[in-house]
Amino acid sequence: MEQSIKWINLGFVNAYILKAGDGFILVDTGVGNVWTRLESELLALGCLPERLKLVVLTHGDMDHAGNCKRLRQKYGVSIAMHWGDNEMVSTGSSKPRNANTLPGKLINWMASRMKDTSNYFEPNLSLEDGKSLQEFGLDASIIHTPGHTQGSIAILTAEGDLIVGDTLSNRRKPRSADLFENEQELKASLLKLRCLKVKMIYPGHGKPFPFEDLLAITKIF
Repeated sequence: MEQSIKWINLGFVNAYILKAGDGFILVDTGVGNVWTRLESELLALGCLPERLKLVVLTHGDMDHAGNCKRLRQKYGVSIAMHWGDNEMVSTGSSKPRNANTLPGKLINWMASRMKDTSNYFEPNLSLEDGKSLQEFGLDASIIHTPGHTQGSIAILTAEGDLIVGDTLSNRRKPRSADLFENEQELKASLLKLRCLKVKMIYPGHGKPFPFEDLLAITKIF
């Protein structure tokens, strides 16, 4: 059976392609400086120039949204995300974040000093909790997972694939987000994910991992 989801490793951040009827949906786009790599992957898969139906962002950080503007300008692709992160992608405005690891503190420090206004854009579509992607040819639904950012979401497919953005990572081992805007919301989102019927988890950073590894995380932070 043809694999319905493809992992695109863009260096330290991931993007994912999902087969959606006669076309494709791209989840996340990487940072701006991996444009050539991303475009080459999408062309090789047959997504471009006309079969990429939608880009879905798991959240508004520019390491995930950095190529949305180019995709829209060059290929006319619609961009969908939760309204909670609209300001992040249109103006760069974001709430202060706490870090629970040394790498997270380093990322937080670097992000506070790196502002690239050239990639800001206005999203086309707003995704709410429970939203189905059937109209785009994909049997999947949106799960609102605030905590890392206000507008963080996960995408759960009918096959049991769960794309989680930065709510979870797997750089060395599966763990919760290194950075968070709201600790209590992140904990609630993680508990929500643990109650789902899932086979594989696809994080924004690091390799995909089986759902059982999430259940094995007894300490959320």
